[in-house]
Amino acid sequence: MQQDSQLTAGRQLTTSQQLTANESSDAETVIIDTGCANLSSVRFAFERLGAKVLVTDDKAKIKAAKRVVLPGVGTAGVAMASLHEKGLVELIQGLTQPVLGVCLGMQMLAAISKERGGKSQDCECLGIIPTDICELDTQLLKAEGLPLPHMGWNQLNVSNSPNVHPLFAGIEDGSYVYFVHSYRAPLSEFTLAECTYGEGFSAAIGKGNFMGVQFHPEKSAAVGAQILRNFLQMDELQMNKALMNKALRSNSADGQTGANKTDQ
Repeated sequence: MQQDSQLTAGRQLTTSQQLTANESSDAETVIIDTGCANLSSVRFAFERLGAKVLVTDDKAKIKAAKRVVLPGVGTAGVAMASLHEKGLVELIQGLTQPVLGVCLGMQMLAAISKERGGKSQDCECLGIIPTDICELDTQLLKAEGLPLPHMGWNQLNVSNSPNVHPLFAGIEDGSYVYFVHSYRAPLSEFTLAECTYGEGFSAAIGKGNFMGVQFHPEKSAAVGAQILRNFLQMDELQMNKALMNKALRSNSADGQTGANKTDQ
């Protein structure tokens, strides 16, 4: 415990000068200050890659950023309440640059979360990606002797996605990343990567310029660093080009399927 404290203090000291530079106006990557506890670890992960980052809840700076990160830990209700209090909900919904949700940040991109946090109703989220967040299947976990929450290293499957998303460029099937969660997004057309823990679930989801990962890339060693590096290479133009190419491939595949049906 003492060693961990010393390590944390050392990191804070060695990055103090860097923080001044990284909080300058030329930072291209903005981490939204959601008030959550993992802001520093996410920031440090980007700094280790040499990125200039800014942690802020300033609307103008978020809107002007080249790319945006939405972090989060804790419960969906508390995190969404913080976004409402800061007046950031509509702003986030209207962003056109690449946006990456991390852990709870990914879940907040969904329509609703069943994580009620003691309240009587489901939590209404940002509604950007039309999927719902539900608790991992406790019956399956119990049958397989798996504890809840899902905590620790687990493997990714990116090959089941029709086209590998730029976020996972260079990431091999079976790569290990670090998870800490009890709620998940189901497998759907918005799944970018899969994982299995009692059941299959979305390790990452995406729609348009929005993408999110259920795991913690900042705690996932070299694989996590590569994913963050991929994100740092994204900009609005690249995202639009990738989405256009994906649409063209999808239309071509649909056309081929239609032709095959006609031949039959």
